[in-house]
Amino acid sequence: MKFTLPLGILILLVLLFGGRSYYTVDETEQVVITQFGAPVGETVTEAGLHFKWPWRKANFFPKNILEWDGDPSQIPTRDKTFIWVDVFARWRIVDALQFFEKVNNEVVAQSQLDSILNAATRNMVQSHHLIELVRNSNRKMDVMTSPIEGRVDPVAAKVELGREKLMRMVQERATPKLEELGIQLVDVRVKRINYIKDVQERVFERMIAERKQIAEKFRSEGQGERQKIEGRMEKELKTIQAEAYRKSEEIKGKADATAAGIYASAYGQDPEFYSLVKTLDLYKNLPKKQIELVISTDSEFFKYLKGATP
Repeated sequence: MKFTLPLGILILLVLLFGGRSYYTVDETEQVVITQFGAPVGETVTEAGLHFKWPWRKANFFPKNILEWDGDPSQIPTRDKTFIWVDVFARWRIVDALQFFEKVNNEVVAQSQLDSILNAATRNMVQSHHLIELVRNSNRKMDVMTSPIEGRVDPVAAKVELGREKLMRMVQERATPKLEELGIQLVDVRVKRINYIKDVQERVFERMIAERKQIAEKFRSEGQGERQKIEGRMEKELKTIQAEAYRKSEEIKGKADATAAGIYASAYGQDPEFYSLVKTLDLYKNLPKKQIELVISTDSEFFKYLKGATP
């Protein structure tokens, strides 16, 4: 019976502290053990079941790549063009012990990333021209040239570094400061670059004015071509009409000559009958309206009427 009380106490202690003495580490996690808020021992990075004293605490940190997405910032470029720059990055905790001592948690780490990356990005943008931020190389592109002024779009300007190298420079500048926090900066990229509203409106107005000038030039050239085409068409039309008129007159002349020959032959065979037919045609073609004619009865007009019997 003298062992009953200590055994019960032991069982009670196991129930109270046994569950707090073991912890499980996932493959995507790393653990810093602290005692009364101070880290003890090395960082635990191996996955599996681990032991610790009950009064110590296991602080878990991710080992996988984490995301940082900065807020868009208004920054002037070297050529004094104000733009919105939106940057994002990927990072990981490589020294959990140092991370815990300097940063403590991911919320504070995100705040540190904000200040460090935003400052590095601002310095980079202010030190370079806009063209360096929007292009990566000098590869040949389809560039619109204004036929009015002969200007080439700024996108055709020569690129010395390019956006990819500039973002690598941002990463190189920010890396030493983040390594002091136990953070590895994996990559930094530009999500979006855009003009601020005032500059954007001026750019659009300039683009619209230039395109209107180009359109007006095209219209004037089109009007000139239209007049040339209409002039050629009118000239060709007159040539065709003159040729057709000449041919028609030739055909009419030949027809009149043939008809005159026929009339002459018919008149020669029976002049009296020919005279009768022509006179009857004349009667038939008299005006239908009432008219008054003063003609002598001895006129040739009544020649055949006189001899007609009722």
